[in-house]
This record gives sequence, structure tokens and C-alpha cells, in this order.
Amino acid sequence: MSYLTEKNKYDCDKIDGMKKIGFLLDPDVVMCLKAGGVVVARTDTIYGILADAANKQAVERVFKLKGRDDGKSPIVLIASHSQMFNSMPPAEYNYSKQVWPGKVTLATPADHKQAPVWLHRGNSEFGYRMPDYSELLAVIRQVGALIAPSANIQSMPPARTIDEAYDYFGDGVDIYVDGGTVTDDTPSSLIKVKNDGTIEKLR
Repeated sequence: MSYLTEKNKYDCDKIDGMKKIGFLLDPDVVMCLKAGGVVVARTDTIYGILADAANKQAVERVFKLKGRDDGKSPIVLIASHSQMFNSMPPAEYNYSKQVWPGKVTLATPADHKQAPVWLHRGNSEFGYRMPDYSELLAVIRQVGALIAPSANIQSMPPARTIDEAYDYFGDGVDIYVDGGTVTDDTPSSLIKVKNDGTIEKLR
């Protein structure tokens, strides 16, 4: 089950409040994300708050909903390397071809001339991941790169169900897509690949 909230529809004119939309690939989901909306949906790990990574207002809205520290860069989900906001060093690129799609986030050097400040947030690197979830990848191909931090208020446990996510955010989110109950809430691993190919596990 999926449902939409009436508030904060961000001019998604075709969206009707509380309309059941069925699944992640429903056109309303893509339309809403393209219009700067915010969607809670299950990824290949846990429930996340999805927003267009290229849309500053949408990203800042997610930060406000979560009460997330301003200096903490979000992980960016991509469907192809061409959707990255900065280039990936050769050793890291080669490693990514081995582990993506998958539950591995790669800490990538942030080129402040290419990557927008609302993503790197002044940090020297931030994470990219290609999720192992065909429906989510299809959405990313249509919308572009997405941020998808865990669906919870900062310092609170990640939502395991769509009801728990709604309890956190209520009408502050435009669309909730019910992906069932999360039984394994282990987040993606966070890896840094050094220029010589050495692997450092950060999480």
C-alpha cells in the first residue's frame, strides 16, 4: 500500500490526497520527485526519505524533516556513474564496478567546483551508492540522482514500517510507499578506496 498526504504537494497537480498508488514505480512518485517533493520508500536496505539530489530546496527540506546536522553530507543514490556530481578516482571506479549495485557506499572525494554545496556541505568527501533494487533504479533513471537518508528523526531508530515513518514525519512528507516490515535494519557499509587500491572500511 502507498498513500499520499494532502499537505506539501509541491504543485504535483495530478496527486490527489490519500490516493492509493500501489508501488514505487507509479508515475505519481516520479512526478512528485521531479517537482521537488519528498517520498518515503523502502530502499534495498531500510526505509529512506527520497528527494532529488540536484534540487537544493528538496534536499534542505529533508534535512529539516530529520533534524539532521547541517554539516553532515547525505549519501547520493545513482543508477549509473554518469549521474555523479564529480568524477571518481580510477581505483575507486574499478572497485565500484565490482560491488555495485549493492549495499556498499563509497566515500568519494568532493570536487567543490562540480558537486553542489548542499551535497558536499563543505566536506572533503561524500558517499555514493548504486542500490540493488530494480524499481528504485528505474525511478533514479527517470528522476536523476536521489538522496535517501534513513527515515527517522536524527538520533531516533530508523523506521521499520511505513506507519513508524508516518509517526515521525506525518504530513511533512508528500508520498509514503509501503514496502512491508524491515527485518534487517543494517545500513550499507561505507568504504573508502585509496589511490593505491587499499580498502578502508569506515562503517
